[in-house]
Amino acid sequence: MTNTTDIVARLWNLCHVLRDDGITFHEYVTELTFLLFLKMLEETGQEELLPEGYRWNDLKTQQGVDQLAFYRGLLVHLGNEGSGRVQAIFANANTALTQPRNLNKLVTDIDSLDWYSAREEGLGDLYEGLLEKNASEKKSGAGQYFTPRPLIECMVNCIQPQAGEVVQDPAAGTGGFLVQADRFIKQQTDDLFDLPEKQQDFQRKQAFQAVELVPDTHRLLLMNAMLHGIESDLLLGDTLSPTGARLPKADVILTNPPFGTKRGGGRPTRDDFTFVTGNKQLAFLQHIYRGLKPGGRAAVVLPDNVLFEEGTGTRIRADLMEKCRLHTILRLPTGIFYAQGVKTNVLFFTRGATDTGHTQQVWVYDLRTNMPSFGVRTPLTHEHFTEFEKCFGKKPDGTSKRTDQGEAGRFRCFTREQIAARGDNLDISWLKDDEATGADDLPEPEEIAALIRERLTTALEEMDALSALLAGEEVEV
Repeated sequence: MTNTTDIVARLWNLCHVLRDDGITFHEYVTELTFLLFLKMLEETGQEELLPEGYRWNDLKTQQGVDQLAFYRGLLVHLGNEGSGRVQAIFANANTALTQPRNLNKLVTDIDSLDWYSAREEGLGDLYEGLLEKNASEKKSGAGQYFTPRPLIECMVNCIQPQAGEVVQDPAAGTGGFLVQADRFIKQQTDDLFDLPEKQQDFQRKQAFQAVELVPDTHRLLLMNAMLHGIESDLLLGDTLSPTGARLPKADVILTNPPFGTKRGGGRPTRDDFTFVTGNKQLAFLQHIYRGLKPGGRAAVVLPDNVLFEEGTGTRIRADLMEKCRLHTILRLPTGIFYAQGVKTNVLFFTRGATDTGHTQQVWVYDLRTNMPSFGVRTPLTHEHFTEFEKCFGKKPDGTSKRTDQGEAGRFRCFTREQIAARGDNLDISWLKDDEATGADDLPEPEEIAALIRERLTTALEEMDALSALLAGEEVEV
């Protein structure tokens, strides 16, 4: 019997054929999504979602130039007909294929896969495997937004989303956090069968919120969610625009916001942010802690600059620690994202019932110092997070940490007063890198460039604000 890994490898190998047709890696996965969607609906008996005459067998029986012409027409037709989810997946769809033989190769090879085995192991897992394969291929460029699945699993295990809670990802990508949160809840509820019918319906149709900015990535998100039985409305849009302001409050937020400044150098267009900044991570952080219900919890991946950036960054961190109990920071190892110069962390926090005085102490776990640089040769696995999860404790708000960890090892506690004495700088490390000597301690060139860009952005924003004040304009602070 063929397993999912074998099927994913066969699908990925088709990309070598399509490169002759000028198809890029990202276009390839999008192209494959359209075809897999048609085939998977046939395999799962859901073809009633598609208009008659525009289904897998209708495409498969076409030949040559007629097949390619039919496929182009099918993409346009499905963007306007069928169920709401079908229209969303095929919205403004088109094909980059120009050679009929390449389309025929795709259709023939997909049709000949071991679909019995794929159904047994789960079609959602097959699609997730394809997305992960795309991210592991450096040439695809997908690794910079694809959060490693072992890290996602760790974050979900710590936060422990529960049935009946609203789970949000405001920078959803292909939906990894939502899928893992759904999987966690289903494991706790016997695939939802332990829940009353009304709550089962809530889990399928209302429990998850998401926003994704990039249309092609949004297609992958919709496909991934559908194959995992998630029917919630997952939005195409910009969280840093009024779209994000309209999102309902969430019980749980799990996310990995995009790195860098806002596209085009503009600022977020949200009018509900207290602190205006062009730094996307700082803007997303505001959205997250403002978007939690009282008692709501979050785990968010953020680069180091969010922990130490001065000016607006300092004010946002202080506001976070007032409104939320920032209880844990996980310093992540290098090399787990393909933007190699970026060092990252996970912040875990719980929203308070009031707006002041909630952070009394912060536990920092250093999983970066004296760790290997992960990549293709040294893959990141869930076992690398086992000790951290043990230290984190059994409660999702971090209240059950072992206080006898003391000052030893990778886990250390810092009081709010100690952090204030550092100017609310949360970039805290204490372990000595055994292999770091002399020039090896210097940051990578990419890291230096990223830091310079961030500092310049902050300086320009402060100059703009000063100019506006001198001109008599109203400036939000």
